[in-house]
Amino acid sequence: MNTFQRIYEAVKLIPEGQVATYGQVAEAAGGRRLSRVVGYALHVNPEPGVIPCHRVVMRDGAVSPAFAFGGAGRQKELLEAEGVAFLDDSHVDIQRFRVPFLPLIQEDGTF
Repeated sequence: MNTFQRIYEAVKLIPEGQVATYGQVAEAAGGRRLSRVVGYALHVNPEPGVIPCHRVVMRDGAVSPAFAFGGAGRQKELLEAEGVAFLDDSHVDIQRFRVPFLPLIQEDGTF
């Protein structure tokens, strides 16, 4: 399983109504230094309806200004539809809605 596949598996573990940061997804995929790679992988998400990339936000709760599937406004709409509350126009209430833990995805896809 390559890095992008591990990233996608980690993102699939984020429950509806919660978010994870790029750093959390990077750690689950094998290393915190992969945060930018997470962004690249989500930008080319091969299965937007299956891999919920809209649930990944910046460490301060900000939605991505470059959300590949309709922009930041669309990401906010998708999260609000799942019950995620925002502190302002672009920041999720990260204290309430951040998933506390994502498991490490192994090379073979197990965690």
